[in-house]
Amino acid sequence: MRLTVMLIATEDARARAALSLALAAAALGEEVTLFAHEAAVALLAAAPRGDDDGAALAAAGLPDRLALLGMAREAGVALIACQTGLALADLALGDLAEGVEAGGLVSVLQTGGRLVTV
Repeated sequence: MRLTVMLIATEDARARAALSLALAAAALGEEVTLFAHEAAVALLAAAPRGDDDGAALAAAGLPDRLALLGMAREAGVALIACQTGLALADLALGDLAEGVEAGGLVSVLQTGGRLVTV
């Protein structure tokens, strides 16, 4: 089966939920795409963000947003940044985590499978 997780908001908690869902599906052998829609592309940034809670997560033994992005990439999750979102946020692919590609809703929907919005 194929799963597409659409991340639609900029809150770190949603990014963690979306990445965790994508990783769980990949662990079950599914093909997974995480699509960051419009402003959510900022959550794919390679640089730390002001709302990253890395210290608290590390104290609890949990990976932060950047570690989850790396884990997703290693698990084969396709990380797609909305082209419109990149333009709106004035971001380039070089500003995003390694392995993130640009794409649009049409190409994401053409892949078929299940779609979950977080």
